[in-house]
Amino acid sequence: MNIHYYFAIGLWGSGSLLTVQARDYVEEFPIFFVSDGPYSYSNMDKKDYTGVKLNIITLSPPVMGGPTQLHAAQFSELTGAEMNVVTVPLSELFQKVMTPFFTGTPTWDAIIFPPNWAGDIMAPGYLATVPKEMLASPQWQETLPIYRHLTLWGGKTYGIPIDGDKHFLSYRLDAIDNADYQAKFQDKYGYPLQTPQTWSEYRDVAEFFNGWDWDGDGKVEYGSIEMTEPNAQLFWQFVVRAAPYVKHPAVTGGFFFDVEDMTPLINTPGWVRALEDMIQIQAFYPPDGRKFTLADVIYSFGEGEGALQVNWDDGFIQAMGEKSPIRNKVSAALAPGAKQVWNRNTQQWDEFPEINRAPFIAWGGWIMGVPADSPNQQAAFDFLGFMSNPENQAYDLTIGSYGVNPYREADFAPEFWVKYAGFDEKVAKEYTQTLQETLNHPNRVFDLRIPANQLYVNALSTAVSQALTRKATPQQALDRAAKEWDRITLRVGLEQQKQAYRELVKLQERK
Repeated sequence: MNIHYYFAIGLWGSGSLLTVQARDYVEEFPIFFVSDGPYSYSNMDKKDYTGVKLNIITLSPPVMGGPTQLHAAQFSELTGAEMNVVTVPLSELFQKVMTPFFTGTPTWDAIIFPPNWAGDIMAPGYLATVPKEMLASPQWQETLPIYRHLTLWGGKTYGIPIDGDKHFLSYRLDAIDNADYQAKFQDKYGYPLQTPQTWSEYRDVAEFFNGWDWDGDGKVEYGSIEMTEPNAQLFWQFVVRAAPYVKHPAVTGGFFFDVEDMTPLINTPGWVRALEDMIQIQAFYPPDGRKFTLADVIYSFGEGEGALQVNWDDGFIQAMGEKSPIRNKVSAALAPGAKQVWNRNTQQWDEFPEINRAPFIAWGGWIMGVPADSPNQQAAFDFLGFMSNPENQAYDLTIGSYGVNPYREADFAPEFWVKYAGFDEKVAKEYTQTLQETLNHPNRVFDLRIPANQLYVNALSTAVSQALTRKATPQQALDRAAKEWDRITLRVGLEQQKQAYRELVKLQERK
């Protein structure tokens, strides 16, 4: 797509008109269109940051690190700024981000981090508030309220969204819609093959499509692809499984904790059943699938290695990429639900004639911030505004491995995905409808967003890993995690944690 812009300069002395071609950003950079917003290519091109060095920390490529490196190089070319992008694995990112704050040693001009760390980064005042002119920009105003909320702490805005996260089901259409497989599945399981509606159905579909070449590509395919590496994203893969067993639509007052006294709920029967399910589903992973990170899941599902995944958008987008062998052979649906839900008020399982859904707004979407001790705040905010401008965001959305998922109003238009990402119209409609249903669901679950978030995450991940490797029973493992969560809460401060969690529960229970 080539778009050319021209401007005219009248040379009245010579009686002639000289037409000069302006810089063609679409031709020069990997973008689909240009905008005229305050952080657009043309406006950044007018800036001169020669002699300014910006130090930025982000996740190792491809997820987040990839787009950060790309747009840093572009920003440098436009403005003359020297860009130093430091990338580290997820297991090290929190420590690397926080150490300069703890030691009082100014290091970073921009950080890229999850909103779940807000209690550790925003609450103590480590970040500069977002400038008013940025909050007035169209690209900010078009960001969905749910993602703008996650940049707030104490009523002040400290972050800029670069991503919009949530978990949903991605599945292979060529598996589920195959008439021959539908007949065989009916014979084996006694009910029709369909997009899995519950975790029980998910297990059956994964088993059916595990360990044979059902798409005729000469390679063996597998049932389910999940994040299983304890030091990476195991926490979120487990929580999405637990959500429909735990989040009873008639029971309020917390999901991870009881909001009244901060008693951990992670060892109650709904959580235990989810872990029992997860132990079973391991039999239907690819051979190396018991140590998968998000990047592994993206490439495994994107290359057609499995039938099902419940994850962020990234693997789905990778599967829909121009070079993918399964392009337009996948679709999306709400994460599986459950027909039995633990009611902690009555201490019993409730049977649901209809399926209980509890979509998980996992992670919440990466955000960007500028440390309050940065000497280059104006340049840093300009870079973050540039990185998230509509031109760059639109391009990043179409690269599955980048980890940039929809978070602005325009991202949910099927036409965008048809025009710029090559989706079939039916796939585009099902994908965007699934995202909207997930985000707007009345029984949705928000991620844990309180101080010391990483300590809680690590404790639960360790427990889940112990159960998956048969070093403890599910109940034993989760009991240990609950005790550790109690210790963390008391160490950080019960009243502080209760107040922070109360704000999260208010958001979660807002209809």
